[in-house]
Amino acid sequence: MRRWRCGASSRRIPAPEGDPTLARALIINADDLGYDPGITRGILQAMREGVVSSATLLVNAPDSGDAARQARGLAIGLHLNLDRGPPVAPGFPREWCTGDGGLAGSRVAGLPADVVEAEALAQLEHLERLLGQAATHLDVHKHLHRHPQVLEGLSRVARRAGLPVRSIDAGMRAALKARGVATNDHFVGESGESAYWTPERFSEALAALPGEGVTEWMCHPGHLPEAVTTRYAAQREVERATFVDARSRESLEEAGVRPTDFRVLKLTRA
Repeated sequence: MRRWRCGASSRRIPAPEGDPTLARALIINADDLGYDPGITRGILQAMREGVVSSATLLVNAPDSGDAARQARGLAIGLHLNLDRGPPVAPGFPREWCTGDGGLAGSRVAGLPADVVEAEALAQLEHLERLLGQAATHLDVHKHLHRHPQVLEGLSRVARRAGLPVRSIDAGMRAALKARGVATNDHFVGESGESAYWTPERFSEALAALPGEGVTEWMCHPGHLPEAVTTRYAAQREVERATFVDARSRESLEEAGVRPTDFRVLKLTRA
Protein backbone atom coordinates (compact mmCIF):
# COMPACT_ATOMS: atom_id res chain seq x y z
CA MET A 1 0.00 0.00 0.00
CA ARG A 2 1.31 3.46 -0.87
CA ARG A 3 2.26 5.73 1.97
CA TRP A 4 0.24 8.91 2.35
CA ARG A 5 2.02 11.96 1.01
CA CYS A 6 0.93 15.55 0.72
CA GLY A 7 0.61 16.63 -2.88
CA ALA A 8 1.69 19.87 -4.47
CA SER A 9 -1.23 21.79 -3.00
CA SER A 10 -0.35 25.35 -2.08
CA ARG A 11 -3.85 26.77 -1.78
CA ARG A 12 -4.86 27.54 1.77
CA ILE A 13 -8.39 27.84 3.03
CA PRO A 14 -9.33 30.16 5.89
CA ALA A 15 -9.01 28.73 9.37
CA PRO A 16 -12.27 27.35 10.77
CA GLU A 17 -14.47 29.88 12.47
CA GLY A 18 -15.56 29.52 16.05
CA ASP A 19 -13.60 29.36 19.27
CA PRO A 20 -11.97 25.91 19.70
CA THR A 21 -11.93 26.43 23.46
CA LEU A 22 -15.73 26.45 23.61
CA ALA A 23 -17.47 23.38 25.00
CA ARG A 24 -19.45 22.72 21.81
CA ALA A 25 -19.10 23.16 18.08
CA LEU A 26 -21.49 22.68 15.17
CA ILE A 27 -20.50 21.58 11.67
CA ILE A 28 -23.23 21.96 9.03
CA ASN A 29 -22.01 19.71 6.21
CA ALA A 30 -23.59 19.34 2.77
CA ASP A 31 -23.16 15.97 1.07
CA ASP A 32 -23.01 15.32 -2.70
CA LEU A 33 -20.96 18.24 -4.06
CA GLY A 34 -20.08 17.28 -7.64
CA TYR A 35 -22.96 14.82 -8.00
CA ASP A 36 -24.83 17.07 -10.46
CA PRO A 37 -24.45 20.68 -11.68
CA GLY A 38 -27.76 21.74 -10.13
CA ILE A 39 -26.94 20.12 -6.81
CA THR A 40 -23.48 21.70 -6.85
CA ARG A 41 -24.82 25.20 -7.46
CA GLY A 42 -27.27 24.85 -4.59
CA ILE A 43 -24.61 23.63 -2.17
CA LEU A 44 -22.25 26.46 -3.05
CA GLN A 45 -25.03 28.98 -2.62
CA ALA A 46 -25.85 27.51 0.80
CA MET A 47 -22.18 27.85 1.77
CA ARG A 48 -21.53 31.33 0.40
CA GLU A 49 -24.88 32.93 1.18
CA GLY A 50 -26.20 30.71 3.95
CA VAL A 51 -25.15 28.86 7.08
CA VAL A 52 -23.69 25.66 5.58
CA SER A 53 -20.06 25.58 6.72
CA SER A 54 -18.64 22.45 5.10
CA ALA A 55 -19.24 20.09 2.17
CA THR A 56 -17.98 16.78 0.84
CA LEU A 57 -17.07 16.19 -2.80
CA LEU A 58 -17.66 13.14 -4.99
CA VAL A 59 -14.55 12.90 -7.17
CA ASN A 60 -15.65 10.28 -9.71
CA ALA A 61 -18.80 11.95 -11.04
CA PRO A 62 -19.09 13.88 -14.35
CA ASP A 63 -19.46 17.22 -12.51
CA SER A 64 -16.59 16.63 -10.08
CA GLY A 65 -14.00 18.77 -11.86
CA ASP A 66 -16.26 21.79 -12.35
CA ALA A 67 -17.54 21.50 -8.78
CA ALA A 68 -14.01 21.42 -7.38
CA ARG A 69 -12.96 24.51 -9.33
CA GLN A 70 -15.98 26.41 -8.05
CA ALA A 71 -15.42 25.27 -4.46
CA ARG A 72 -11.78 26.25 -4.09
CA GLY A 73 -11.15 28.14 -0.91
CA LEU A 74 -14.08 26.54 0.91
CA ALA A 75 -13.92 23.81 3.56
CA ILE A 76 -14.28 20.63 1.49
CA GLY A 77 -13.85 17.00 2.46
CA LEU A 78 -14.04 13.74 0.50
CA HIS A 79 -17.40 12.03 -0.03
CA LEU A 80 -15.93 8.59 -0.66
CA ASN A 81 -17.99 6.94 -3.38
CA LEU A 82 -18.07 3.15 -3.46
CA ASP A 83 -21.61 3.04 -4.81
CA ARG A 84 -21.47 4.08 -8.46
CA GLY A 85 -19.28 5.55 -11.17
CA PRO A 86 -15.78 4.46 -12.24
CA PRO A 87 -13.22 3.50 -9.61
CA VAL A 88 -10.29 5.90 -9.29
CA ALA A 89 -7.62 3.47 -8.07
CA PRO A 90 -5.63 1.86 -10.88
CA GLY A 91 -6.06 -1.88 -10.92
CA PHE A 92 -9.33 -1.89 -8.99
CA PRO A 93 -10.36 -5.59 -9.03
CA ARG A 94 -12.75 -6.30 -11.88
CA GLU A 95 -14.63 -8.88 -9.85
CA TRP A 96 -15.96 -6.07 -7.67
CA CYS A 97 -17.17 -3.98 -10.62
CA THR A 98 -20.33 -3.98 -12.70
CA GLY A 99 -20.35 -5.23 -16.27
CA ASP A 100 -19.40 -1.78 -17.58
CA GLY A 101 -16.50 -1.45 -15.15
CA GLY A 102 -18.22 0.79 -12.62
CA LEU A 103 -18.50 0.53 -8.86
CA ALA A 104 -21.39 -1.54 -7.52
CA GLY A 105 -22.94 -0.45 -4.25
CA SER A 106 -24.72 -3.79 -3.95
CA ARG A 107 -21.35 -5.54 -3.61
CA VAL A 108 -19.78 -3.23 -1.05
CA ALA A 109 -20.56 -5.55 1.87
CA GLY A 110 -17.98 -7.99 0.49
CA LEU A 111 -15.22 -5.53 -0.45
CA PRO A 112 -11.91 -6.39 1.26
CA ALA A 113 -10.47 -3.67 3.48
CA ASP A 114 -7.32 -3.48 1.32
CA VAL A 115 -9.42 -2.67 -1.76
CA VAL A 116 -11.34 -0.01 0.15
CA GLU A 117 -8.07 1.45 1.42
CA ALA A 118 -6.58 1.70 -2.08
CA GLU A 119 -9.72 3.30 -3.52
CA ALA A 120 -10.10 5.73 -0.62
CA LEU A 121 -6.48 6.81 -0.97
CA ALA A 122 -6.86 7.24 -4.74
CA GLN A 123 -10.02 9.31 -4.33
CA LEU A 124 -8.42 11.45 -1.62
CA GLU A 125 -5.38 12.17 -3.78
CA HIS A 126 -7.64 12.95 -6.73
CA LEU A 127 -9.62 15.41 -4.61
CA GLU A 128 -6.41 17.19 -3.69
CA ARG A 129 -5.46 17.49 -7.36
CA LEU A 130 -8.90 18.79 -8.35
CA LEU A 131 -9.17 21.29 -5.49
CA GLY A 132 -5.56 22.32 -5.21
CA GLN A 133 -5.95 22.10 -1.43
CA ALA A 134 -6.15 19.45 1.26
CA ALA A 135 -9.38 17.77 2.32
CA THR A 136 -10.83 18.73 5.69
CA HIS A 137 -12.25 15.29 6.50
CA LEU A 138 -13.73 12.07 5.11
CA ASP A 139 -17.23 10.64 4.91
CA VAL A 140 -18.87 8.02 2.72
CA HIS A 141 -21.71 8.22 0.21
CA LYS A 142 -24.77 6.41 1.61
CA HIS A 143 -22.92 5.78 4.90
CA LEU A 144 -21.38 2.63 3.44
CA HIS A 145 -18.73 2.67 6.19
CA ARG A 146 -21.40 0.96 8.27
CA HIS A 147 -19.78 -2.19 6.83
CA PRO A 148 -16.83 -3.17 9.06
CA GLN A 149 -14.29 -3.70 6.29
CA VAL A 150 -15.18 -0.37 4.66
CA LEU A 151 -14.67 1.37 7.99
CA GLU A 152 -11.37 -0.45 8.44
CA GLY A 153 -10.01 0.52 5.00
CA LEU A 154 -11.18 4.11 5.38
CA SER A 155 -9.69 4.36 8.87
CA ARG A 156 -6.25 3.34 7.61
CA VAL A 157 -6.25 6.21 5.12
CA ALA A 158 -7.69 8.68 7.62
CA ARG A 159 -5.10 7.79 10.25
CA ARG A 160 -2.18 8.22 7.85
CA ALA A 161 -3.57 11.46 6.43
CA GLY A 162 -4.48 12.81 9.85
CA LEU A 163 -8.08 13.47 8.82
CA PRO A 164 -11.30 13.15 10.83
CA VAL A 165 -14.06 10.77 9.69
CA ARG A 166 -17.82 11.20 10.08
CA SER A 167 -19.41 8.85 12.60
CA ILE A 168 -23.17 8.33 12.47
CA ASP A 169 -23.71 6.42 15.72
CA ALA A 170 -22.04 5.47 18.99
CA GLY A 171 -20.71 2.14 17.69
CA MET A 172 -19.00 3.71 14.70
CA ARG A 173 -17.66 6.50 16.91
CA ALA A 174 -16.08 4.00 19.29
CA ALA A 175 -14.59 1.99 16.41
CA LEU A 176 -12.98 5.09 14.88
CA LYS A 177 -11.56 6.28 18.18
CA ALA A 178 -10.16 2.80 18.84
CA ARG A 179 -8.30 3.12 15.53
CA GLY A 180 -6.89 6.52 16.47
CA VAL A 181 -9.16 8.48 14.12
CA ALA A 182 -10.79 11.75 15.20
CA THR A 183 -14.55 11.98 14.75
CA ASN A 184 -17.58 14.03 15.69
CA ASP A 185 -19.22 13.45 19.07
CA HIS A 186 -22.80 13.73 17.82
CA PHE A 187 -24.55 13.38 14.46
CA VAL A 188 -27.90 14.63 13.20
CA GLY A 189 -29.53 14.53 9.78
CA GLU A 190 -31.01 12.18 7.22
CA SER A 191 -32.96 12.20 3.96
CA GLY A 192 -36.29 10.67 3.08
CA GLU A 193 -39.50 10.96 1.14
CA SER A 194 -39.98 14.55 2.27
CA ALA A 195 -37.40 17.29 2.74
CA TYR A 196 -35.51 16.65 5.95
CA TRP A 197 -34.37 20.16 6.84
CA THR A 198 -37.35 22.49 6.80
CA PRO A 199 -37.21 25.80 8.72
CA GLU A 200 -39.31 24.22 11.48
CA ARG A 201 -37.13 21.14 11.84
CA PHE A 202 -34.00 23.30 11.72
CA SER A 203 -35.27 25.33 14.65
CA GLU A 204 -36.31 22.25 16.63
CA ALA A 205 -32.97 20.50 16.10
CA LEU A 206 -31.03 23.60 17.04
CA ALA A 207 -32.95 23.83 20.32
CA ALA A 208 -32.02 20.20 21.04
CA LEU A 209 -28.34 20.62 20.15
CA PRO A 210 -26.10 18.86 22.71
CA GLY A 211 -24.57 21.21 25.23
CA GLU A 212 -21.02 20.00 24.63
CA GLY A 213 -18.90 18.25 22.03
CA VAL A 214 -18.68 18.50 18.25
CA THR A 215 -21.93 17.88 16.38
CA GLU A 216 -22.09 17.19 12.65
CA TRP A 217 -25.33 18.34 11.07
CA MET A 218 -25.62 16.51 7.73
CA CYS A 219 -27.70 18.12 5.00
CA HIS A 220 -28.47 17.79 1.28
CA PRO A 221 -29.18 21.25 -0.15
CA GLY A 222 -29.23 21.83 -3.89
CA HIS A 223 -31.14 22.97 -6.90
CA LEU A 224 -33.09 20.39 -8.89
CA PRO A 225 -30.72 17.82 -10.43
CA GLU A 226 -30.06 18.43 -14.12
CA ALA A 227 -28.28 15.26 -15.19
CA VAL A 228 -28.83 12.54 -12.58
CA THR A 229 -31.85 10.69 -11.29
CA THR A 230 -32.13 10.57 -7.51
CA ARG A 231 -34.96 9.95 -5.08
CA TYR A 232 -33.85 13.02 -3.15
CA ALA A 233 -34.42 15.76 -5.73
CA ALA A 234 -37.08 18.40 -5.07
CA GLN A 235 -36.36 17.99 -1.37
CA ARG A 236 -32.94 19.56 -1.95
CA GLU A 237 -34.59 22.83 -2.97
CA VAL A 238 -36.39 22.97 0.36
CA GLU A 239 -33.16 22.36 2.27
CA ARG A 240 -31.31 24.99 0.22
CA ALA A 241 -34.03 27.53 0.96
CA THR A 242 -33.85 26.67 4.66
CA PHE A 243 -30.11 27.22 4.89
CA VAL A 244 -30.07 30.54 3.03
CA ASP A 245 -33.07 31.88 4.97
CA ALA A 246 -32.08 34.80 7.21
CA ARG A 247 -34.11 33.21 9.99
CA SER A 248 -31.70 30.28 10.14
CA ARG A 249 -28.76 32.59 10.71
CA GLU A 250 -30.74 34.48 13.33
CA SER A 251 -31.59 31.22 15.10
CA LEU A 252 -27.92 30.28 15.23
CA GLU A 253 -26.99 33.69 16.61
CA GLU A 254 -29.66 33.42 19.28
CA ALA A 255 -28.31 30.01 20.25
CA GLY A 256 -24.78 31.42 20.41
CA VAL A 257 -23.50 28.95 17.82
CA ARG A 258 -21.29 29.77 14.83
CA PRO A 259 -20.98 26.87 12.35
CA THR A 260 -17.45 25.66 11.71
CA ASP A 261 -15.83 22.74 9.85
CA PHE A 262 -14.08 19.49 10.66
CA ARG A 263 -10.68 21.09 11.15
CA VAL A 264 -11.97 22.20 14.54
CA LEU A 265 -11.40 18.61 15.69
CA LYS A 266 -7.67 19.10 15.19
CA LEU A 267 -7.79 22.27 17.27
CA THR A 268 -9.90 20.91 20.11
CA ARG A 269 -8.11 17.56 20.33
CA ALA A 270 -4.55 18.41 19.40
